[in-house]
Amino acid sequence: MTKRTVFSALFLSLALGFISSLSAQMQPTTPRGTDEGAGPFDRLIIRGAMIIDGTGAPPRGPVDIVVEGDRIASVRSVGFPGVPISDRSRPQGATYEIDAHGMYVLPGFIDMHVHTGGVPKAPQAEYIYKLWLAHGVTTIRGVPFGGFEWSLREKAASERNEIVAPRMNSTHRPGTGWDQGSIDSPQKAREWVQWLANVEIDGVKPDGIKLGAYDPEIMEALISESKNHGLSTVAHLDQMGVVRMTALDAARLGMDMMTHYYGLMESMLTDYSIQDWPLDYNYNNEQHRFGNVAHLWYQSADPGSDRWNALIDEFLELDFGLDPTMTIYEASRDLKRAMNAEWHEDYTLPSLWDYYTPSRRAHGSYWFYWTSEDEYHWKKFYQKWMHFLNDYKNAGGRVTVGTDSGFIYSTFGFEYVRELELLREAGFSPPEIFRSATMYGAQELHDPKGEPIDFGIIRPGLKADLVIVKENPLQNLKVLYGTGAVRLSEAGEVGRTEGILYTIKDGIVYDAKQLLADVRQMVLEAKENGGS
Repeated sequence: MTKRTVFSALFLSLALGFISSLSAQMQPTTPRGTDEGAGPFDRLIIRGAMIIDGTGAPPRGPVDIVVEGDRIASVRSVGFPGVPISDRSRPQGATYEIDAHGMYVLPGFIDMHVHTGGVPKAPQAEYIYKLWLAHGVTTIRGVPFGGFEWSLREKAASERNEIVAPRMNSTHRPGTGWDQGSIDSPQKAREWVQWLANVEIDGVKPDGIKLGAYDPEIMEALISESKNHGLSTVAHLDQMGVVRMTALDAARLGMDMMTHYYGLMESMLTDYSIQDWPLDYNYNNEQHRFGNVAHLWYQSADPGSDRWNALIDEFLELDFGLDPTMTIYEASRDLKRAMNAEWHEDYTLPSLWDYYTPSRRAHGSYWFYWTSEDEYHWKKFYQKWMHFLNDYKNAGGRVTVGTDSGFIYSTFGFEYVRELELLREAGFSPPEIFRSATMYGAQELHDPKGEPIDFGIIRPGLKADLVIVKENPLQNLKVLYGTGAVRLSEAGEVGRTEGILYTIKDGIVYDAKQLLADVRQMVLEAKENGGS
């Protein structure tokens, strides 16, 4: 029986029953096979590449990149464009080489907001990890990945490279892993963070429902105690809690970063102090929840107004990070586009597709009767949201790249590239986009610990996390998609670019095409064994 057949059988048995604990839902992650990834090597040399180093600096090349073990040892310029390269000037002694002449090398990408499926969506994490790696994502921040103990095990296995997976930063909601009662007071909040600091957890994600709608005293205790222990803090300031804790309130308490958009527009409401909800609103109704939030576009301050600029200035002063995850909500402004994305047929598990479709029970499956009016308001919301992100970036603020895939027709990996495209739509230049995807993400993960970054740019001494692609991604972000970009050849034949060729994590070279082939096989077998 092949590994893929075993996957399908396990998938079917688990998909038939719902288990309450997410860690119980997840199958044991398939161990890394001996044929999965090459290396790390004593001396890997990537020859003749153009590098985009992640800082925002312009590309340069040709260069030879020397990797020793899991670290970049040197980056050496070896000539000039159009001039023959002399071998005498090049580093020697490679135990493994990659010919990257004419290709582009970037730092591995960082996804700052992820979860890993579970029943009924995607019970085998290998499926998700390979989609991420195939799209160049070498570091992920789980908020959380899944159950507490499961997340810790996955993080450790990834660190040892026992599984094919990105590097993992594990951030958890209050109370997870804790058996000493509810986090219902500042003292309990501090005790939980103190306990958390003794295990391999990297950050705290205070969620409103878990905290009795963002009790400010509890939030302050969580944030200040997290800072005492070098733990990062990021929040999804949902509608149930944002009435007491806007993004500005959280930033003033010392929160490192907000994720999504919740709390942003509410920080600069004009005619009201609370969003003007319909009076028949019910938060448990997913269409109410997602349909009405877009109406914030006309209830908040206009771009360039005193209120708008004051919020940017205070966020800057507080060193507040923004992780927008625009891709996860994009279906709200164009449902048919999201439903008909070209990768669904081959790369979206049937169980994940079922979760996307309209349901009154599945989170984010709010298409009970989605209208042109809904899309109108979401398009207007995106215009204002994007304007703020671009203004904040231009003022010197840090904006990162996250996805939150696995909901709302957003399939893992592919939607990371889509998030890059949405940043371009917002006004970010391509070099600024890759800075957000690499260096800025690394800084957000390292700064709370008071440590210099260990990955996120191409520099000697840092982790060998790299992405190799044939075409120039600055000219066309679509070349990063696993499905490539449509291109007409000189002979008049319609073809596609190849997508990312190699993703390197910890000096281990993964063939991105093989990773995608593995995922296609998983999806095919799931369909053959009863999926739709």
